[in-house]
This record gives sequence, C-alpha cells and structure tokens, in this order.
Amino acid sequence: MILRELQQLLAKLYDAPVEYDVEDYLIEDRAQLEALAGQAAAGDEQVVLVEGDDEVRVGVYIDRAVLERLGSCDPLTALVDGNLQDYCTALEGVSHFHYLMWNLARNRSVSLLELELQADVDKYAGAVKLASEQCAGRLPIALHERLFDRVGYLPGLSVECRSRYEDANRYAARFCRSIEERFLRRRRSRPEAWLAEVRRFFRQDHHQKLREATR
Repeated sequence: MILRELQQLLAKLYDAPVEYDVEDYLIEDRAQLEALAGQAAAGDEQVVLVEGDDEVRVGVYIDRAVLERLGSCDPLTALVDGNLQDYCTALEGVSHFHYLMWNLARNRSVSLLELELQADVDKYAGAVKLASEQCAGRLPIALHERLFDRVGYLPGLSVECRSRYEDANRYAARFCRSIEERFLRRRRSRPEAWLAEVRRFFRQDHHQKLREATR
C-alpha cells in the first residue's frame, strides 16, 4: 500500500489526481521486469513502457527489499534519516508513473529530461509536505543538500543518460532552492504560496520548466 499512499501524496500535493493506481502496475521481481522490458533492471527503481501492436504496456518496478524496508519504517508516518533513501527510490518510481499518466490523459508528450526533473522536484516537495504534517512545518536538517548534493549515479550509464540525470538534478536543485528561500524560511514562511508555486510548475511543459529553473 505504500506506493498507493505516495501516489495519493502527489495527487493531493499538486491537486492532480489520475484514474490509474500505481499498485496495479507494480513489478517487484527482477526476472518479471526483464521479461517485460527485455533487459535487466539498472537499479532499484524503473518505469518501463513497452509498445505493442495496439497498446502500450506499463510497468513500475520497485525492488522488493525497498518496499519491505518502507513497510517496517514508513516515511508517511515519520520521514527520518533511516528511510530517506528508500523514500526517494519509491517516490521516484511513483512520480514517473503519476506524471506520465496525468500527461497522457491530456494528450501531452513528456520528454525524459522533464520526467526526471519533475521526479527530483517531487522528492523534495513530498518531503516538505510530510514535514508540514509530521514536524509542524520544520524542514529536515540539510534536506536540500541531502537530496541534491549528496547524489550518486549508477555505474555503466551512457554519457547521454548520465548527462540527463545530472541536468535534471541541477535544474530541480535551482527551482527547489528558490522555493525554499522565498516561501519556506521561518521568518517569511508562506505555505500557501509555496503550494501554488509547485502546482504551477507541475503543470508546465518541458521548456517552461527549464526556463523556470534557470531564472
């Protein structure tokens, strides 16, 4: 149920529900993912789209061990150091699925960079939302640094793929830093303005997001 709850978190955060439940598309087994995608899992999270003759099959892979750890230490109850990495892994997969489905319902195309950029913003925005509920709005210490500076990439990535991840991280870091400085600092906290800003960003297309993140 953790993935469904994370999807509900994003749906409420952005006021952007979709009719598809991520749990119905979940793949926990690496062999099943390989059979669907025709390749082995590159990490603990992956969303795959496989085009057939008259349909597109969707799968959301989250490693079973990640889900088990989240079941034992639920970030929706308490987001802490011990579950932050697993929260990010699961939230990224849910974000990709949710954003794809939301845009497909509106006949909008989505670039791979846009998908990764939104997921990086979602991880931060979701953590802020949880903090508002769990810690009276106090952000976890060095949240921005932990999500955007202390990152690593899987070995063996192509130059193109690694560049896309790095670009998404950089753009998301700039946007989220701007949000934090304008709306989330204690003396000028404006949660309603922060929420409006991330909802606006969510609805922007690829080019609008990049312009927003480089202002």
